Amino acid sequence: MKKKRKRGFLWDLRKNWILWLFLCPTLIFFLINHYLPMAGVYMAFTDFNFKGGIFGSEFVGLKNFEFLVKGNVLGRLTINTILYNLVFIVLGNIVQLLVSIVISQISGKRFKKTVQTLILMPYFVSYVVLNVVAYNLLSYDNGLINNFAVNVFGGERLNFYTHAEWWPFILVAFYIWKGLGYGSVVYLATITGISQEYYEAAKIDGASTIQQIRYITLPALKPTCIMLVVYSVGGIVRGQFELFYQLVGENGLLYSTTDILDTYIYRATLNSVNYGMTTAAGLYQSVLGLVIVLLVNFMIRKTEPEYALF
Repeated sequence: MKKKRKRGFLWDLRKNWILWLFLCPTLIFFLINHYLPMAGVYMAFTDFNFKGGIFGSEFVGLKNFEFLVKGNVLGRLTINTILYNLVFIVLGNIVQLLVSIVISQISGKRFKKTVQTLILMPYFVSYVVLNVVAYNLLSYDNGLINNFAVNVFGGERLNFYTHAEWWPFILVAFYIWKGLGYGSVVYLATITGISQEYYEAAKIDGASTIQQIRYITLPALKPTCIMLVVYSVGGIVRGQFELFYQLVGENGLLYSTTDILDTYIYRATLNSVNYGMTTAAGLYQSVLGLVIVLLVNFMIRKTEPEYALF
């Protein structure tokens, strides 16, 4: 009995050459924008200058990483960045999931569309405008919160911009508010795809609305939730620079609780344009992010193998 010849890549290329042709633009895009630029990582270990180029510049080893560990700030910045992103991912997904379930239970179509539009609008607001909104809410002299506290309750004004301990809650609140509409749309799309037969059968069996959500909606949303969390973990070391920079800016009084890797790197490289330092910081973030993604994927593969990325 003759053994079957193993069909390789060339055989598949000849047979499905049209499909591969359609795939070429995507492959070229990733090659040019993602894989070729990886050679620039070498800049992290050089004193880069335009005359010598990437590979002609002086090799300085780990010197470009010194500013990250200088003053023992690396640990604090890394912890701040990861903790903020963990809260953004976990709390953000929980709120988005709950809001999507509430919206799906609204019977009036016009009212439902109005609610969806209103919660989606902040997503299209730029962070510059968000800074204006935050200032008008939190300003000591003319802020809405302070005016309300003084004029309605007869209390004292609060200086939000001098109390660093309040800002983790402020930043998380603004982040969730801004991304709530967009995130809930993803979950709403999944809920819409659930067959109504399941709900009709549950109603016949006497299941309440809460029971329907618990035993039908939530299990159906589980794959979507896991995938969104896994994809979000990929950027867990990259902070929301626009959010932090626009709301906090150069206010040194708030750095103890609001400084993250991105804002620190921006300030460190703002006055002295050092491409090696910038590349070193990006490499540190990328490597740490890769390690975290591999660990999270490993844990998911152990518990829910069908939802693992690889």
